Amino acid sequence: MKHLLFTERMKMADLVHANYRLLYVLPRFGIQLGFGDKSIEEICRAHNLSVSLFLLVCNIYTFDDFLPDPGELTTFTAEDLTGYLHRSHNDYLEEQIPEIRRQVQALVRCCEPRNGKILERFFDDYSREVTNHFNYEETVVFPYIHNLSTGHPSAEGYSIGQFEENHSNIEEKLSDLKNILIKYLSDTCPGGARNRLLLELYLLEDDLNKHSLIEDRILVPLVEQLEGGAR
Repeated sequence: MKHLLFTERMKMADLVHANYRLLYVLPRFGIQLGFGDKSIEEICRAHNLSVSLFLLVCNIYTFDDFLPDPGELTTFTAEDLTGYLHRSHNDYLEEQIPEIRRQVQALVRCCEPRNGKILERFFDDYSREVTNHFNYEETVVFPYIHNLSTGHPSAEGYSIGQFEENHSNIEEKLSDLKNILIKYLSDTCPGGARNRLLLELYLLEDDLNKHSLIEDRILVPLVEQLEGGAR
């Protein structure tokens, strides 16, 4: 599979053609469409981005069994990575989830009141869980990493291992919501609206799974290296 991996010499447009789900990734790096025939390296340099981090993220998004070499984790900073993850959180909370909520509300208006309330409640519960998950990373994990990377490790005994132990796969919580749409919602609800919402939920689930893989395969080992150097 190695010969299939993305490299800095590839055209950025070919990257999108190879995996359209990377359209989620590009804005989180501040990259917008309209890059012509420029290479990945040219675009990253123009945006002052770490080419290696960008390629790692894109390869993890595209190849399920891709694992970074430990040496690759030394080619960018922890701040580069947490900056990308922070922008990802904003994308989920300010763009993707509000858009799905609008679709949920549109479907609710067409359903029987009881079914609509159940659907809305499940989605709101899920949204709160996602928000709490990201808030923990923003207020506990990222400040810890910042202090560690700037030579001021936390004195409270916290470690990235605690994050890893409690790292819930929030995308799994979508199962109940999808089952409501697939199994239990009355067939009087509009089929087209239901299918569109279901497709959006599957895309969100896949995207969140990739987000978790980035944290598991890049963030955790990178911070473990920083912790080893601070001892």
